Amino acid sequence: MAPRGLATAPAWDRGRLLASPFFASLAPALAALPADRFPSLDDLNRVARARPATSGGGAPIRFVAASAPRAADYELGIWHEGAVPTRPGNLHDLFNALVWLVFPRTKAVLNARHVQEISARAGERERGTARDVLTLFDEGGILVACADPSLAALLTGFRWRELFWERRCEVGRAMRFRVFGHAIHEKAVAPFRGITAKALIVPVSAAELAAPLEAELALLDARAAEHFAQPDALASTRSLAPLPVLGIPGWTPENADAAYYDDTGQFRPGRTRNTA
Repeated sequence: MAPRGLATAPAWDRGRLLASPFFASLAPALAALPADRFPSLDDLNRVARARPATSGGGAPIRFVAASAPRAADYELGIWHEGAVPTRPGNLHDLFNALVWLVFPRTKAVLNARHVQEISARAGERERGTARDVLTLFDEGGILVACADPSLAALLTGFRWRELFWERRCEVGRAMRFRVFGHAIHEKAVAPFRGITAKALIVPVSAAELAAPLEAELALLDARAAEHFAQPDALASTRSLAPLPVLGIPGWTPENADAAYYDDTGQFRPGRTRNTA
């Protein structure tokens, strides 16, 4: 999808980002950026040479000055040339670049699926559900590594208080939450109640969950790429579970109080089925 942003020329505090759980998923690439100034395209391309990625078409990824292309041109340019339009001084585009560097397999698959859909629907006015799913995850996704299926069931069942409060200790032992969507990263610079990500739950073993961060991220990248390569992965936007991220234990000091989870504006109940 074509890049867009909420703010330009933002303040830069790499240390604060590295200290936040929202940005743990980007830490390996984020740590390689300058601490004293907003990263430039040269900085991003330097990191890209150390952490090479390729597009869905196999072209080496590089970050270039954006020229506001149409959505189709954006994806096709990445596919053919590996050129990711990136506006200097723009957080939204910066985080998109970092996701490319940390989750290269998944980003390549998303790019490939976009291009497949663009080709299949050439001449049609509607984007289609498949591209909507791709965009939802690319912009707002979160990878949830989970070693306990009963906790995953609470998440997909919208049972927020039971998951995040009553089974809080188990969540800390058996789940990891790694933000993928660069729009969520952008919002997390100044987080607010109601930020909701789209979760892809990735079953893992206890041993895999205990792996060092880089190994964990590589595993999640491989499995998310496998998921989105499946034909039925893009059948419905409801395939990705909503997740109010400030409910995750430790992601805001406020959720150390059980009453925090009584806010139904943030922790909404799930869709009810019509049994008539």
